[in-house]
Amino acid sequence: MTFTQLTAYPPWAQATIGLILMTVVAFAARGLAHLVFRRGVANLRMAAQTRPARVLLHRTVLARLVEVVPSLVVQLTVGMIPALPVAAATVIRNVALAVTILHLLRTLMALFDAVLEEHARGSRDQGEGAPARSIKSYVQLAKLVFGMVGAIVIIAALIDRSPLILLSGLGAMSAVLMLVFKDTLLSFTAGLQLESNDMLRIGDWIAMPQVGADGFVIDIALHTVKVQNWDKTITTIPTWRLMSESFQNWRGMSESGGRRIKRTLRLDAASVHFLDVEQVERLMRIAVLRPYLASKLHDVERTNIERDATLGELAAAPANRRRLTNLGTFRAYIDAYLRAHPGINTDMTFMVRAMEPSPEGVPMEIYCFTATTRWVEYEGIQGDIFDHLLAILPEFGLRLFQQPSGFDLSAGLSAVRA
Repeated sequence: MTFTQLTAYPPWAQATIGLILMTVVAFAARGLAHLVFRRGVANLRMAAQTRPARVLLHRTVLARLVEVVPSLVVQLTVGMIPALPVAAATVIRNVALAVTILHLLRTLMALFDAVLEEHARGSRDQGEGAPARSIKSYVQLAKLVFGMVGAIVIIAALIDRSPLILLSGLGAMSAVLMLVFKDTLLSFTAGLQLESNDMLRIGDWIAMPQVGADGFVIDIALHTVKVQNWDKTITTIPTWRLMSESFQNWRGMSESGGRRIKRTLRLDAASVHFLDVEQVERLMRIAVLRPYLASKLHDVERTNIERDATLGELAAAPANRRRLTNLGTFRAYIDAYLRAHPGINTDMTFMVRAMEPSPEGVPMEIYCFTATTRWVEYEGIQGDIFDHLLAILPEFGLRLFQQPSGFDLSAGLSAVRA
């Protein structure tokens, strides 16, 4: 159809035909752009291996960018439609501009999602389960800011006014906006502090009893942090609470390569005594204890010889003789046993100490670190150690302190009656 033939129609028919042709051209241009992006750019995306290229040529980004083409065609061709009223052309152009801005905004959102996806991919490439700093809160904040600005620009395009007029009106609403976005501002500030101080990463094991959280961080967003607890439930914590309240991060333990054992054996004080010759000979048969006993017996003998020379007859009194105790020998045995244990990391803090006696007996505390941080292995090592120590107590003539139970009281009453 030529322009001369088109002018032969009434004005309303000319405008209608022009609008139909414009619509056909717009969607034809969309189909052509889609074909070009799907084939040409897709091949370029497959060939590009750099992270910026994978982000910019992401499938979703390109798909949304194609949607911009029809509205651009409408803006360029609406002025060419004959007999179309100026007011109608202005409205169509403004709507097309608003649609263009909307699709550009959606493309930008897809670009942010591609950045987040590429960051997660880079973290996975570092190793399975490797802790990574989350940028999700920054991406969400950027989406919020650009979304608000985009909404203002779209409204300005629809009413054919400058965006600055709308932005100036927002100044008077700043107090209301601060109130509406209070949690967002608090969470973003908390997120900045958590990130700048490296206080929290995805994959960290944290404990926050006041909110019922004890497990691994699986997501760090603008407003919330998700923690998967050991029972597989999910606890959602507002980001700002992680700065206003305390929480425990076990990352240092994981990175150190060892997990602490701090447990106490409470021994019956009535079972503590000096070792006689027979007991010493029996304990000398314990391989890990032999070097300690040999050294101690030499020191004891030398000290007693010196006292014989200085004290004379008084040196024969038991209180003036130096002797070994079963409690001290047991403490030395624990030390030697743990140092020979393959599951204990002796390069970290290592200590076996007898603490102040109490109404619950004499506490013997073991303070050391395992050679692994895995929970199941750690509990297995700790259980094996204390199973062995409890079973070997009678070899040293020691008893574990235990509160009297109903069975003990019943046995006592039966003995009295007998």
